[in-house]
Parts: sequence; structure tokens; C-alpha cells
Amino acid sequence: MNGLQRTLDFIDGKAVDLPPFHPILMRFAAKYAGVAYRDFCLRPECKTAAMIACARDFGLDWVTVLSDPYSEAEAFGLEVEYPEDSLPQNTTPLIREIGDIDRLELPKFEASRRMLNRVREIELYRQAVGSEFFIVGWVEGALAEYVDLRGLTQTCMDLYDAPEPLERALRLLNENAKAFITRQVEAGAHCIGIGDAACSQIGPKFYRNYVWELEKELVEHIQALGCLAKVHICGNTSSFLADVIRTGADIVDVDHLSGDMLPFVEHLQPGQVLCGNSDPVSVVQDGTDAELVASVEACHLQTQGRGIVSAGCEITPGTSVERFQAYATAARALG
Repeated sequence: MNGLQRTLDFIDGKAVDLPPFHPILMRFAAKYAGVAYRDFCLRPECKTAAMIACARDFGLDWVTVLSDPYSEAEAFGLEVEYPEDSLPQNTTPLIREIGDIDRLELPKFEASRRMLNRVREIELYRQAVGSEFFIVGWVEGALAEYVDLRGLTQTCMDLYDAPEPLERALRLLNENAKAFITRQVEAGAHCIGIGDAACSQIGPKFYRNYVWELEKELVEHIQALGCLAKVHICGNTSSFLADVIRTGADIVDVDHLSGDMLPFVEHLQPGQVLCGNSDPVSVVQDGTDAELVASVEACHLQTQGRGIVSAGCEITPGTSVERFQAYATAARALG
């Protein structure tokens, strides 16, 4: 059973040989493939080759376009620096004053190199692996994108001091995300992930008031295009994870900081699964083999067999090849 069919059948509640294995790889993949991280971010052929190598060498069931959160932000006009072998950086917010929101415009897609690159990555995956792996595209959720353009501290202040301009901006960002989703689905993605990391920093009240409907709108747009939807929010989401599940996303990621996943299984509807949530540092990178196996097995038990195997967030670049191979072995042992 290949990665695509295993994942689709698992989400659909059908019998599979073992749970899908979907660890988030970015810097680890670049390092494993010997690719400078600038090239991993900016050259579609480098990213896709690195991800395919990891998928085949370690028995992953998916490939993704993940590398950094700035594809859409750069298209809106954010100045981003790309160090040769480190994470992209931004030092100057695009939205410096609340009035700058009124100057935001939807990007012209054909002039947006990073968004074009992401579509190209999906096209390259379809050409290279066809239906071998579950191909996952990506967009930033509206709040995460606003933070990219404004900064986290100022965003939190805007929630109190400027809610109406903030909401206008969030809706514009969501409109761009929907158009970006459509292009990625047309290119051949099987699933679109929505990354909304900042939500774990604002608490359940603000999440429900400002973000939930926007995420639900993106999920419904993805599904209306015949694609699956995934929501990923880094950090402790335990206080509103049931609401995230209510967006209807087919896959809901759970970070290790959220703790035991068992309380959230009862909120899942048919066709929904959780994904996570081993600690990528203390368990995958630095733990013993026994601790790693115990974590993988615990996640499987907590989700009552309705969990895709993954760490709570990105596998660190400090994880050795041997440690990651041990993780892959532990995941496959569930079968």
C-alpha cells in the first residue's frame, strides 16, 4: 500500500496495514539532502528532490511544500532576507501603523515568485511521484499571516485596540489564501494545510471571536474543490482544540504542548483524524530508543487508532539520521 492510498483510506476509516507516517520535515530534509536552506526555500526543484529523498529513504507517506511562512507575506510586499543556510528573516513589519491596513491589496499572483514557486513544487511532485505519496500544499491562516506582516506583540494589542481594522485585514488575507488554495489544488495537491501558529498565543476567546470562522471558511473552500484540509497550530491548543476540530478539517494537528490527545477523540466526526504529537526535541531528537517507541505507542493509544504518526511540530535539524531512522522504525512497528 503506497503512502497516498494508506493516508486516504486511514482518514476514511478503512482498514490499513499501519497508520500513516507524516513527520514535518523542513530543515532536516534540506540538511539530509545537502541543500542550502536558501535554495530549499527558493528553488522548487531543490525542495521537492530533498523531500522525495526523505520520503523514500525513511518510508514517509507524504511530501509537502513546507519551508517557511513567508510565501504570501512576500507577495503582499514584506521584505524578506534569505540567509544561505538559515531560516528566512524579516526585521521590518509591513503594517507599521494601523492605517497601513488600508493600503493592503491582494497580490498579483503572476508577479508573486514565492506563491508561484509553491504551485510549481506541487506540479513537480505530481510529475515525480504521481500517486505514490500524499501531496500536501500549504497556506498561512489569516491570523498567522497578519502576525507575519505586523508582528506578534502588536497583533495582540490590535485585538484590543483596533479590532475593526484587524478584522478587515484578516478577511483580505483570507481571500488571498482562498485564491492560493485554488491554484495549489489545480496543480495537483491532495491536501492543503492551514498553518495558524499564532492562535495558540491569543487564547480561546479571541480564537473563537476572530479566527474560527475564517479557518472554517478555508476548510470548506478546500473541500469544495475536492481536496482534503489540514489545520496546524503550534503550541498548546488544548483550551480550544475542540473548536479547531469543529472547523471540519480532515486532519487536525496536535502539538506535544497540548498533552494527552485522548480527550479530543470524542469530538472527531467520521472522516476526521488527529496528527501528532511526540515532542520533536526531548523525544525524537534527544530521547532514547525506548522513550521514542513509548511515545509513538502512547500517541497511537491516545487517539484510539485515529492518529497519523507525527511529532507535534517540525523535526529539528539537530536530529541525527540515526535518530530519525529510529523514529521511522517505531512508526512502522505499529503495523
